[in-house]
Amino acid sequence: MIDTVTGPGTLPFAVQLKALTDLEGRYQPKLSGLRIIESASDNGLRMTSRLRDLEVKDLLTLSRFFGFSSETFSLAISLLDRFLSVMKIQPKHLSCVGLCCFYIAVKSSEENKNIPLANDLIRISQNRFTVSDMMRMEKIIIEKLNWKVKAPTALRFLRLFHSYVQEQLGADSEKKLSLERLETQLKACHCSFVFSKMKPSLLAMALLRLEVEDQRDPEERDQLSEAMESLQKLLTIRDGDLVCVRELVGKCLAEYSTAKCSRPNSQRLRWTISGRTARQLKHSYYKITHLPTIPESAC
Repeated sequence: MIDTVTGPGTLPFAVQLKALTDLEGRYQPKLSGLRIIESASDNGLRMTSRLRDLEVKDLLTLSRFFGFSSETFSLAISLLDRFLSVMKIQPKHLSCVGLCCFYIAVKSSEENKNIPLANDLIRISQNRFTVSDMMRMEKIIIEKLNWKVKAPTALRFLRLFHSYVQEQLGADSEKKLSLERLETQLKACHCSFVFSKMKPSLLAMALLRLEVEDQRDPEERDQLSEAMESLQKLLTIRDGDLVCVRELVGKCLAEYSTAKCSRPNSQRLRWTISGRTARQLKHSYYKITHLPTIPESAC
């Protein structure tokens, strides 16, 4: 039976937080496996962090093409990192693994009417494997992850933390801390392998902390800082850990804002779509909006 994590719903914040933090460790990628990927030489024979990042960017582009939710993308990356950390795969199999993780996330998070056919997904992403290949790979992925699919992602923590700050400061907090902007920043972080080794809750906290420090109004910054300190105590996160991850997030977003950086979703796949597939796709699929640019001031 597939192990799933239910949505936060209307439970009290403390209950939601405990439920997610208790499960967080069960869904973490295996650190030893990630270190092997990190240390691998980029010779085309072994899985590397660079190849992983390229695959994540392709999945982000595909997610935007279909108009899937941020939760679907975050879950797909969680599945991908967890599988790569327990299985030594060859680079030639990465596209199949990535697309299968993506499809599992789609079927777990999206409404049935929005789920594309596997064959159409293969065709649109321009992969050459078959639906049978995908079915076999999906089975392997789910079994290797012990049927634990719907993980407590960094996005879920980010949304929960944002709602906590809103409760502390009132409705005006939404104007000070844009959830849409924070989710955009998180997607940029997902495209960097370094954050695969971090707890989702810590990454979400670091994103919020960096955004709070970027507030120009001293009074607003102080109010937000108080709420963040209260949240940090609830999570028992050490100052040193938060500062370290915050600096990495800042560096990632700074690189993202430069012209040299391949910004998430700025790449365009060359779609190959049959007439039948084109007729089945929703009109919104063709209205691809770019991932909002993160201003340099945010970094």
